[in-house]
Amino acid sequence: MSNIKALPLLEPEVDAGVVPCCPPLTERPLTAEEAERTAAMFKALGDPVRLRLFSLVASHAGGEACVCDIISDVGVSQPTVSHHLKKLKEAGLLSSERRGTWVYYRVEPSVMAAMGQMLTAAAPAA
Repeated sequence: MSNIKALPLLEPEVDAGVVPCCPPLTERPLTAEEAERTAAMFKALGDPVRLRLFSLVASHAGGEACVCDIISDVGVSQPTVSHHLKKLKEAGLLSSERRGTWVYYRVEPSVMAAMGQMLTAAAPAA
């Protein structure tokens, strides 16, 4: 009989801060909280390097990427990439999961859907 004890699998680190931004702009005026959250998202995407990183993560195979996967694609140093990914995460655009020494980032589908829906005008009533 073996004395090896099986360890429970770790659940992925889920970011409670990842919240879909807000309703479509044509539906109703934004609340102050929704406007702040949405402005933070667009501010984070207003930097060309961050927008490129967001795009790289969103389009990466499997829907997630670590710094090691995308560093060569942006032309900035690893600490700069990590800083920008952190800012995107703080803005609620990315979530992350640590696996060993690497942190994997992903764009939450609900965030993408909410941002797209927010900027899509509702069809006029017939």
